[in-house]
Amino acid sequence: MSKKKKFDLYSKKILDYIKLFLVILMGVICIVICAQAFTKVSAANFYATIACCAVLTALEGINAFVMKRFVSKMVFYGLDSALILTICILTGNSFMSTIYCIVLTQCYIAVDSFKDKSVLFGVSCGVFSVSFLIGSFVSNPNPDAVEIISGVLFGLLAIVLDFVVTVFLLKFYKTNLELSAALNEAEENRIRLKEVYEELTSTKVFEERNRIAKDIHDTAGHSMTTVIMQTEAAKLLIDENPEEAKNRIISANIQAKNALEQMRESVHLLAGRDRVRPLKEEIEEVIAQTIDGTSIKARYDLDDVQPDAETYRFIINTLKELLSNGIRHGKATAFYVELRVRKGEIELLVSDNGEGVKGEIKEGFGLKGIRDKTERLGGKIRLTSEEGEGFEIEIVLPDKKEIK
Repeated sequence: MSKKKKFDLYSKKILDYIKLFLVILMGVICIVICAQAFTKVSAANFYATIACCAVLTALEGINAFVMKRFVSKMVFYGLDSALILTICILTGNSFMSTIYCIVLTQCYIAVDSFKDKSVLFGVSCGVFSVSFLIGSFVSNPNPDAVEIISGVLFGLLAIVLDFVVTVFLLKFYKTNLELSAALNEAEENRIRLKEVYEELTSTKVFEERNRIAKDIHDTAGHSMTTVIMQTEAAKLLIDENPEEAKNRIISANIQAKNALEQMRESVHLLAGRDRVRPLKEEIEEVIAQTIDGTSIKARYDLDDVQPDAETYRFIINTLKELLSNGIRHGKATAFYVELRVRKGEIELLVSDNGEGVKGEIKEGFGLKGIRDKTERLGGKIRLTSEEGEGFEIEIVLPDKKEIK
């Protein structure tokens, strides 16, 4: 069972206990009235008083625990008023105001609107005054005017006090219920937020793992492609030109060491360490390492761009991926790299003279990862290729530092 349901049941039990107390109190007062009537009225009036008191107590219990609709409760209120008037005629005005206060308290509990409570209070004051006067004249044909007036005023004062105290306590009780309900709801929201936070944390961990895999793929893939090219060239030259083959092996060794250093730097960047050199210099280093010891040519035109750390890392990894793809899949022998910053945007253009693509460009793991990351960074990507005409990719990213 939820906390809210438990709380609602607890609140209902409190009101039921109050209603039960009022019914028991009504029964006790009716017993006292009957005890007094035993020595003051005739036998017929005594038995009639017992019947009226029994019915009044029963009606009070039914009205408190059975009747739910407001109209039904008001009908029972009319019957209660008639029975109270009858008891007053039979026995006098003893306990009349007390009985009225008990009946009215039950009605106030059943009514939510303050306006309806006020109307009920006003009507009850009038009914009480009329009932008191009728009871006084019937029980005593020559009543004392002062005694009647004081009796009416005392009864009205008791009804007023009952109205004020009951309405205040009900308002306090309702406010306390609303506050408790709000606190319960806040606690449930806190628990739900904690669960959502844990789910988001798990998602973030998953995304971070994918990003690390992408970084390692880009770095290791590019570097290993260069190493393979150098060693393959050395294998072809080892018989005809041992000296050149040796140079290629040395270059491959240097490239492998650079690859290890680049992977270490990627891990450091993921851990939050600031980069140690400008983006322009890093791009120049990547291009130099790619074409070193090969016949591949490269031209580049680079602005001095200073992006945020995430964009910096993405541009470097993307360049490595594109150079590696151009060499492995496109058999490219020349590259052109351009990096510009214009009107709050960073533009990266990489083109090659490779074999190109016939028909629709199918994005593999590398290109799809580049597209997804570009879109997550709020950028745009354009792929262009024709068979025998090479491959070109243009990426436009928002300059977050410029936006700030």
